[in-house]
Amino acid sequence: MFALVPCAGLGARSGADRPKQYVCVGGAPLVAHTLKALAQVDRLTATLVVLSPADDMFRTLMPDFEGPTGWLAHCGGDTRAQSVAAGLVALLKHGALQEDWVLVHDAARCLLQPAWVDRLIDACQADEVGGLLALPLADTLKAEHEGRVVSTVPRSGKWAAQTPQMFRIGLLRRALAAATESVTDEASALEALGLRPLLVPGSVENFKVTYPEDFVLASRLLGTRT
Repeated sequence: MFALVPCAGLGARSGADRPKQYVCVGGAPLVAHTLKALAQVDRLTATLVVLSPADDMFRTLMPDFEGPTGWLAHCGGDTRAQSVAAGLVALLKHGALQEDWVLVHDAARCLLQPAWVDRLIDACQADEVGGLLALPLADTLKAEHEGRVVSTVPRSGKWAAQTPQMFRIGLLRRALAAATESVTDEASALEALGLRPLLVPGSVENFKVTYPEDFVLASRLLGTRT
C-alpha cells in the first residue's frame, strides 16, 4: 500500500510568490505537514512525491525526505491527472504491483491526520472499487451566472470530495488513461468507467489550501495541535 502526492502544481490562486506547497505555514513548508502525517500511517509502505521536471525547491526545503519510505519522481505534467498517471508508473518502477492500493493525497491538504487515513483504509481495503474521504454538504448551494444567483441547487445527497482517494494502481491507471478534461480527481476518473467509489466521512479540517486567507486558517489550526 502506497501514498502518492502530486506536488507539481503552481497554485496560481494562492497569491503566493512560489508554488503554494512550499509556502511556510506553522513553521514549515505546507507540504512538510502533509508528508509528516502520511509518514505516521503504519500501513503505508512508502510515499511517492511527484514533482515537476524543473522543481529545484523540494530537495532544498526538505533534504531529509528521500529514503527507504520517501521517494521523489520529477515527472509531473500539466494537469493533476497527468501527474498522478506518471506517478503510478514511477511506483511500478519502484516495485509496486498493479493490484496494490495507492492513496492519492493533495499536497495542499496539510491538516491531514493519520487517523483519517486509517479510517479510509479500514473502509476500503475489502472494497472492489475503493473510495475517498468526503463530507456531506451542509451549505445551501447556488448556481451563478455573471455574478448573480440563477437557481438554488438541492444539496441532498451531495458530498464535497477530499483526499486521500484510495484505488488499486492498475485500475486507476486504466481510468486515468481514458480521462477527459471533465476528470478533476481520481474518483471522477473511476466514475467515468461506470464504477461507484465508496464515500468515507472525512473532516472539515481536511480542507485544501487554495486562497490567501486559507494559509492563515491553516496556520491557526496547526497551532492548536502543538
